[in-house]
This record gives sequence, structure tokens and C-alpha cells, in this order.
Amino acid sequence: MSVVVPAGTVQPSIPEEPPAGRVTRWLTYLLIGFVGLSLLRVVTGADDLDSTGALRAALVASVPIALAGLGGLWAERAGVVNIGLEGMMIVGTLGAGYFGYHYGVVAGLLGAVMFGAIGGVLHALATVIFGVDHIVSGVAINIIAAGVAAFLAESWFSELEGGGPTQSPPLPKPPTITIDPLVDVFKDLEDKHWFLVSDLGSFLGVLVDRMSSLTILAFALVAISGWILWRTPFGLRIRSVGESPTAAESLGVNVYLYKFVAVTISGALAGLGGAYLAIVSSSGYQNGMTLGLGYIGLAAMIFGNWRPGGLLLGAGIFGYTRAIDLRGGTDSLHALLLGIGVALVVVAVVQFRRGRRTQAILAVVGGAAFTLWYFTTDEVPSQFTGMAPYVTTLLVLALFSQKLRMPATDGQVYRKGSAG
Repeated sequence: MSVVVPAGTVQPSIPEEPPAGRVTRWLTYLLIGFVGLSLLRVVTGADDLDSTGALRAALVASVPIALAGLGGLWAERAGVVNIGLEGMMIVGTLGAGYFGYHYGVVAGLLGAVMFGAIGGVLHALATVIFGVDHIVSGVAINIIAAGVAAFLAESWFSELEGGGPTQSPPLPKPPTITIDPLVDVFKDLEDKHWFLVSDLGSFLGVLVDRMSSLTILAFALVAISGWILWRTPFGLRIRSVGESPTAAESLGVNVYLYKFVAVTISGALAGLGGAYLAIVSSSGYQNGMTLGLGYIGLAAMIFGNWRPGGLLLGAGIFGYTRAIDLRGGTDSLHALLLGIGVALVVVAVVQFRRGRRTQAILAVVGGAAFTLWYFTTDEVPSQFTGMAPYVTTLLVLALFSQKLRMPATDGQVYRKGSAG
């Protein structure tokens, strides 16, 4: 399907990076990050920076963020901003709690997906059909979801053994995968604390020890979503209604239908992220357990430039800092101050070479501040530890915002026959 631009419409020419180039770039970022983390561990002596326990916690913390971000990707590629991801995750946790307790793990996942999809349908009705501002609709869904979840939790769980007005009884866990011989091998490598080699052992150890089947499903959904959106006619139509709905309409594409479907899928994926929180990340449903992860998922999607690969990397960064917070890793966070300081200096050099002197100066000042903080203190205050995931979100978005390109009509209210 080709996109035809109506006469009189001026469309800017934006070069598209080849897929091979994007893959190479993200793999390069991963390699640099891995080597940098290993070097930071050796220099600072903070062995928990990339221990198996820390990386497993980071993986568990990253998956809900990635699923929420993936939901945002589907909606925004169709031109609909989904601020309501947080609310859809909330009702997803509730659905997982109710159906998971009464009918088992699979029913809990399906219930979460269904509840999240209902949130997506409401957002689609408001934005696509009735033309409500996307931000207003999303915020309303977040507020309504929190209230509905609290009300239904009290009704559903108060009389159950092990439950209460704000939480469900413990939920069954999905199957996990463990390869015992490899667990011992990688654990031995980790304990030697060798540069790069032990860090690789920690990373591989996470993949072969108690790997949740739901984690594997989440990564598969990211890959499947990328394939559908960029390799199928259905995905091309989804992206066309986000880039130029008028042109898509002129080719016979039902713009309303494709936007509606994309936002519904968005809610379903966010609901699945809520299920992961309730079933894998914790022992059951609790009121307010999302803690803003829907918003961080949206930030991860933006960091990833509205693409699945970048989204995963962003979710990993935000999930890692959240894992440090949950583990109470003040020593690890203190070591990261040095890493952030050095990274900002590198960013300053890159910005200066590109002629962006103001950004370079700001990066140098920030890098110097973080480095000075590291050398003049022995630990990070516990209050700052809780702020780390959100500070990281702001910092990463600020550094990478100049290369971002959202879908052309993202957030705009569309009406059939109007200029797109």
C-alpha cells in the first residue's frame, strides 16, 4: 500500500533510517552500556551493580514498563496519545487478582487483558468517535480506573481468606524455566568478579534461572508487534492513519476502525502489564501498585522513538533504576553517580562536535556535579533512592529528545473529510 498525498498538501521529507542501521545502533548502545557497567563495577567495587539478583530484579521491573510502552506504541502509531495507560494497568492488576484467584493463572491473564481492553475501548470511543482531547480522556480514565479498582477490590476481596479491602489473596504463579547445570556454571563465573566475564555470567545466569514464562511472552509480544506494524499490510494501515489519515482515507482505509482497533490493543497490552505486576512482580493485587509505571512506560516508548527496539532499551534503563530502589541499593546508586557524570561528559563532547554549545555546556556542568557528588559523599540519601527511577526518566528524555520524531498526526483529533 502506498500513501498518496492529496494535492496542495506539503509533506516534509524526513529520511528513514534503514532497519539494519537501527539494529546496529541499538546493539552498539547495549554493548557500550554493558562494558561501561562492568568497568564501573570494577572501579567502584559495587559488585551488586550487575549481580544476578540485581539484574533479575531489573528484568522483573522492566517488563511491566515495556508492556505499557508497547501499548502506547500501538496507540500512538495510529495517531492517538494514550495517557490512560496507567489506568488500564490499574484495571489489569484488578482483573488478574480476581480471575487469577478464582480460575487460575491463564484466566487471570485473560481477565487482565479484557479489563485493559475495556479501558482502551473507552479511550477510543472518547477520542476517535467523539473527538475528545486525548490528554483529557486519558487523565479521566486514570482517575476513574483508580476509583473503580478500589471499590471493586473492597467488594471482591474483603471476605476472602488472605484478602482484604485493599488487596487480593496470594495468586498462583506462572511456570518458570530453570536450567540447573548452567545456573551453577554462570554462578561460578559471577563469583570470580572478573572484568566483563563475570558480568556476562551474571547476565546469562538470569536467563537460565527461574525465568518466568510470562517474561518470555512479553518479549515475544514486543517482537510480534514490531513484525505486525512494520511487515504486514495491517500494520502499514495502522501507521498510515497516524501519519496521514486523510491520505489513508483517500485510499479506502477506514481510519476510525484502525484507530479504534489500535487503541483497544493498546489497552489490552497495558492490562497485561498490570497482570505481570500482580502475578510475577508481587504475590497478588494491591491498591495503587502501579505507582506511575504507565507513565514511565510512555516515557520508555518516547525514548525509543516510537519503535519496539528502542522501547525495550528504555524500559530496561528505567526498570534497572527502579530495581535498585526496590533492593535498597544505596551503594549501587552511589556508584551510578560516577557513571552518570562520565556519561554526561561524553554527551558534552558529542554535542560540542555537533555545534550545540549550549547543550554541551549544560552537559558538562551536569557531569561535573554528579562526579563531585560521587567523590564528596560515601552514600546516597535514602530519600533520593526512591526518586531515582523518575529522575532517570527525565534525564534520559532530556538527553535524547533532539532525535525523536513522533507520528505526524499524533494527538490530533481527526474528523472524516478534514485535512489531516
